[in-house]
Amino acid sequence: MLIKTPDDVPAMPVEMEGARDVTVRVLFGPADNAPTFAMRRFDIGPGGHTPYHRHPFEHEVVVLSGDVVAVRPDGEKPLQPGQVLLVMPDELHGFRNRSKTQPASFLCLVPVEYQK
Repeated sequence: MLIKTPDDVPAMPVEMEGARDVTVRVLFGPADNAPTFAMRRFDIGPGGHTPYHRHPFEHEVVVLSGDVVAVRPDGEKPLQPGQVLLVMPDELHGFRNRSKTQPASFLCLVPVEYQK
């Protein structure tokens, strides 16, 4: 069994085109010999956002804190801390922090083979 806190893992900037003020911490993944899933924590600064994108795998999201919206083809959906979200394979999506003063964060689980 491996036990960590998010602060044990360094935050790395998300460098995908279209990302603004987003960091990621790979809490568990290939470096931990996780066989199936990678767990990542994303932190979005005030007014920041992930890129609007798609990928060939599903992922699950748990909102931890902040004023987060899911950006979808049909518009934006506000999310509350504690809500969970399933993003299907190839579904266009992104996340945006609507707050201009407070950070936001969420956990995201993906198949380990897609975590670099």
